[in-house]
Formats: sequence, C-alpha cells, structure tokens
Amino acid sequence: MTRRGYYAAADWGTSSFRLWIIGEDGSVLAERRSGEGMTTAAKAGFHAILDAHLAAVEAPTHLPIVICGMAGARQGWKEAGYLETPARLAAIPGQAIAVPNVDRDIRILPGLAQRDKRQPDVMRGEETQLLGAADGLGGGRHLVCMPGTHSKWVRLSGETVEGFSTFMTGELFDVISHHTILSHAMGESDAVAADSPAFADAVAQAREKPELATNLLFSVRAGQLLNSLSAADARARLSGMLIGLEIAGAITTAGSVEGICLVASGRLGALYRSALESLGFAPRYVDADDAVRRGLSAAARLIWPL
Repeated sequence: MTRRGYYAAADWGTSSFRLWIIGEDGSVLAERRSGEGMTTAAKAGFHAILDAHLAAVEAPTHLPIVICGMAGARQGWKEAGYLETPARLAAIPGQAIAVPNVDRDIRILPGLAQRDKRQPDVMRGEETQLLGAADGLGGGRHLVCMPGTHSKWVRLSGETVEGFSTFMTGELFDVISHHTILSHAMGESDAVAADSPAFADAVAQAREKPELATNLLFSVRAGQLLNSLSAADARARLSGMLIGLEIAGAITTAGSVEGICLVASGRLGALYRSALESLGFAPRYVDADDAVRRGLSAAARLIWPL
C-alpha cells in the first residue's frame, strides 16, 4: 500500500466476502473479493480468512475493521444481535460488538429485527446498505427495495426504519424452476432479459391479480403445452410473476410514501428497475456496492472519530 489506511470495511455474506481498505480521505486504497462467505469461514476460520486478505493488500497491523453481514449471525464469527424496529439508522454503529481475543480492533454491526408476532422479520447486512443509501433520500417517507435471494422492502421515515418485509422471491424462483413441473417448460434457458415483453406482461398480471398466484404459475406450463411458449419466455414469465407478486405485497403494506428507492446492482437490479418502471413507478436507483461501502464508512466514522 502506498498510503496509510484509516480502517478496513468488510461485507461478509453467506457465500461472499468483500473487503475495502479506506484511507483517511475516504478513498478506497485496496479491495478484495472472494467466495469465502460465512459457510466457508465457519469451517476455515473467520480470523484466518480475514488475515489472509489483509496480508494480500499489505494492510497495517494496527488497522481497525468494521464488518457487516453474516459474520454477526448466530452461526458466524461473533453474534451481534439485532436492533428492534422502529430503529434509527444512526444507532446501528453504537450497537456494534467487539470481537474478543484478536490482535486488532474488530467490530461487527448488528442486524435489525421486527418483533411482530404476526409478521416477525429479520435482516443482517441490508441495514448497512440502508445506512449508506439514506443520505441521498432527503427525508420523508420512502420505500426502499433491496433485491436478493431474500428481498427486503423497508419502510423508512427520515432516518428511522419503521418496519420491513422480506420476500423469498429469489429462492422461490430457484426452487420452482428446478424442482417443480415448471422445470419442463424452461429447460436450460438463458438469464431473463430486463426488456423481455413476457417478463413485463407477467409483472403486470401478478400486480393486478396477486390472489391468482398459483394459477398464474401453472399458466407457464400450460402456455408451453398449448401455445408453444419458448423456454426463454417461460423463464421470463416465472421471474416476472414472482417479482410482480413481491411488488404487489410490498406496495400494499407500505401505506403512503414519497418514493421508492431501489438499492441493487447488476442483472437483478436491471430486472427490478424494469418491473417497477413498467408499473408506472420511477424508482431512485442506488448501486448496492456503493451503498454498503458508504454505510460501513458512516459506521466507522461514528465508531472511530478522526
């Protein structure tokens, strides 16, 4: 490294690991990415994996580290617990826990919990994306969408998380496309294109008639048998239906909001943006990588003021 780092920031997911070395001026001095998520680290050792990445970028031995994500889960490095909603985003860094018996100052950020007996919910990692994305929203009530295997829709008032909902859309897509009768309609078709007419039509159908969800799903199989629906369009319809159902549920529970913020990246971000725009929404787009890095930076500045 050519400049002295101020701190290191890590996003430790279930199946991925990202590390940034941040200078005193806020610039990124070095970056590391790998597939050594919690599942791998639980076997190989969190400390060993982290040290290897720090050594690879010649990070100073004194460098403090702030971590978000699954490193703080019950099965992770050190359980960081949850802040309960309603929760102020600024309160997250103050609840970070220190990792004991290590040769650095390492803090793991907590997740958020919604302790509602009828709609209990938890998130871990996405709260840091929220911390990074909230600055640009300018107050008011917003609905923040963070797509993923388990998508999060957060009801944000100013910088306070009022509540949130998790949708198992990504996991359901994988299960349905591989382990149900619909797998015969899809074969090994390519990834869904964000501009697919079949995708947009399915989003609209699901948004309009969410109570027909299981009927709409079977129509994918029937369309292949009766209307020569292609494998690519079958895949697009399934994706559109599930995302459309997710949006319908999130909008219904949101109440009055000033806008929708989409925190996402890559192909999945493009699909959600296309789905929302096809329904007449104009989401504010925030890159997910930028959001989590800004959130970790905000947390570090509160934990270790310069």
